[in-house]
Amino acid sequence: MRSFPATGELVWIGLRPARRAAMLALDEVFAEADAGLTGDRHHGGGKRQVTLIQSEHLAVLSSFAKRPVTPELLRRNLVIRGINLLVLKNRTFRIGEAVLQGTGQCHPCSRMENTLGPGGYNALRGHGGLTARILESGMLRVGDRLTVLPEDAAS
Repeated sequence: MRSFPATGELVWIGLRPARRAAMLALDEVFAEADAGLTGDRHHGGGKRQVTLIQSEHLAVLSSFAKRPVTPELLRRNLVIRGINLLVLKNRTFRIGEAVLQGTGQCHPCSRMENTLGPGGYNALRGHGGLTARILESGMLRVGDRLTVLPEDAAS
């Protein structure tokens, strides 16, 4: 239960500059401890400072929605490939220079019915990803590795 098969890779970064505004895709962003991603509308604290989704789930969601599902549609900040994000709940992990802690599942909102079409909310259930808070500040860059830290290394 304490071992992980691989590290993950950060493959996409997006910011939500304002409510319902188009997502901004970036190559890098600064993750500020106890605040969030610089430039994101949720910057300011709480348990949901960053949202992550598995890239592998985008294909699953596309098959449910019968159309391509992109990270912009789901309004998640980080897309990670190669690791099961749900195992990171309550775990500490590093992406690039920053250290984060998984705080819970990122459940869908009712807007997914409009975004993905009828049944969109239920299609996303269980595939919405993870919320996290930032423990240590640092830059995040596309291509950075996600590594799970030993439990005794938590801040």
